[in-house]
Amino acid sequence: MRRRDVVKAGLATLAVGATGGIGGLGQALAQTKMVMKASDVHPLGYPTVEAVMRMGKKLEAATNGRLSVQMFPSMQLGGEKEAIEQAQVGALQIARISVGAVGPVVDDVNVFNMPFVFRDSKHMEAVLDGAIGDELLNKITANEKTGLVALGWMNAGSRNIYNSKHPIKTMADLKGLKIRMIGNPLFIDTMNALGGNGIAMGFDQVYSAMQTGVVDGAENNLPSFVAQNHYQVAKYFSMTEHLIIPELLVFSKVSWDKLSKDDQALVKKAGREAQLEQRELWYAAEKTALDKMKEVGTEIVMEIDKKPFQEAVKPVWEKYGSKYAEMTMRITAV
Repeated sequence: MRRRDVVKAGLATLAVGATGGIGGLGQALAQTKMVMKASDVHPLGYPTVEAVMRMGKKLEAATNGRLSVQMFPSMQLGGEKEAIEQAQVGALQIARISVGAVGPVVDDVNVFNMPFVFRDSKHMEAVLDGAIGDELLNKITANEKTGLVALGWMNAGSRNIYNSKHPIKTMADLKGLKIRMIGNPLFIDTMNALGGNGIAMGFDQVYSAMQTGVVDGAENNLPSFVAQNHYQVAKYFSMTEHLIIPELLVFSKVSWDKLSKDDQALVKKAGREAQLEQRELWYAAEKTALDKMKEVGTEIVMEIDKKPFQEAVKPVWEKYGSKYAEMTMRITAV
């Protein structure tokens, strides 16, 4: 066999050997190997981090190692703002980000940011798994300003207020406290309406800000409170559940356009599977976090009369919620 024929035969063998697939999607076309960088502000073992790592293992197995994920947890590549910026230019492929960070660009998703819009986490999941969830994912992807492809939703539980001063049982207890919020005007207004002083700040700055007294507290879910060691600088945790905000798993649009259609389908399917697996991990993490908080002596206020809090945020709904009136009715009907 001539040398040219040997080379052709070798290339044909490589093309066949590099194919793979997930489920019934068929085999992906052979192309250059891609190591997809993934970022999260949370540490190894955190539900969102673990779910994305499992997603990477599935893709690696399905493509015989051609597609793989390299995770950078614990804010190694910066906070959520930096993750979005890096994804937009293709320096990062996968990021887990808060809906709050996308709201200023894709206004429609802000309906999920409204205080007390969901009855509980199960209600939120039912909404995300239906037409509303798909509709908003498509809007994020279609908006050229985001530079992102929305793969799916992730459960982030309820957001609750914690601080270093005293227990919060009523709105009066919040008065005058400086509480860190995600940098979305809607969230700042929500905290101000509840009687606190909302301070916009990156998540990576919260621990030191509470430690030095720049803020008195913050608000977040149980696993984040424990994973970021915030219990070391905030003794009081109150289950206000004022916000139940899902999170997003997104892919760099620049990098997405370099994938074949088959590989895009593989990534989408793996992303949706990660969404479901993350929920199971999430509920287990909530229980573990609550046990840890009790162990270290965090004073937890579990029962709060939410009616006064819900009444207090009516001005926030009047200011931001009118344009979401139809969507809110659809959410309520689920």
